[in-house]
Amino acid sequence: MKKIILPLLAVCIALVFSCQKDDSLSKSVVTPPSTNPLDSLPKDLGGVHKAVVLGADSSPYGYYIYTPSAYSSNGPMFPLLVFLHGGEQIGNSKNNPIALDIILAAGPPHLIHIGAWAPEYPMIVASAQCHETSWDPIKVKQFIEFIMSSYQVDTLRVYLTGFSMGGYGTFDQLMSYGAGAHLAAAVSICGWGVALTAEKVKNASQVPLWVFHGELDLTVLPDFSKAIVKAINQLSPAVPAKITMYHGVGHDSWTQTYDGSGMGQADPDYDPCDRDIYSWMFLNSRK
Repeated sequence: MKKIILPLLAVCIALVFSCQKDDSLSKSVVTPPSTNPLDSLPKDLGGVHKAVVLGADSSPYGYYIYTPSAYSSNGPMFPLLVFLHGGEQIGNSKNNPIALDIILAAGPPHLIHIGAWAPEYPMIVASAQCHETSWDPIKVKQFIEFIMSSYQVDTLRVYLTGFSMGGYGTFDQLMSYGAGAHLAAAVSICGWGVALTAEKVKNASQVPLWVFHGELDLTVLPDFSKAIVKAINQLSPAVPAKITMYHGVGHDSWTQTYDGSGMGQADPDYDPCDRDIYSWMFLNSRK
């Protein structure tokens, strides 16, 4: 009798342990659903970068538009990044269509052009080309609204960035319209601005802002960048403005900011460059 019971007991014990092991394995692969709506967006496997010359549609600017690989006119809504170039990329594609390609020289459109565009989540990227002497805040706002209405844009996640003259345009948009600019966040690089007033600072404080500048920039001194961040933070905004200064860097502080190579290279006396700007943008959305 003992000879029968002992083997049966061993089998029962083995079955118990086996069930416990299988149960623990099943529990280990169960993950809670993501609360970040960006996680549901299809992975960008390489989208379409299209040139639209000035006058081809109702946009106030000629522009390049990038749509992710899963983009369709009736598909999901994507975050939008609007890019404003520097003074050397000014051109009139209505008179000379080839002039539009000048904006591929730097920033996000350059990264897309060379196949190095890889933000954490897919984005629509609209890169405008200024055909005048400077960015007009009214036209920049019109351009943002045009892209928002013409493409599948997540209107809670619209971001603006620019360098040099485009950094000025970014500051100007925030100071002119504040929350009315439709922006969830903005990044200004080696930019400048007009005299700060209480109204302009109040407007700018309504949009999360990250500013970058080279400490050795003699083309555009970093004074305004420092001043606007200080003034905004004196108002205790919900999201404090940040400023990152690069040691030993002149006017071109945009290359390492846009491609992420500047991470960990900032002056420790200012805000660290501890993540790429696109990941920081995605942390912000309009309510």
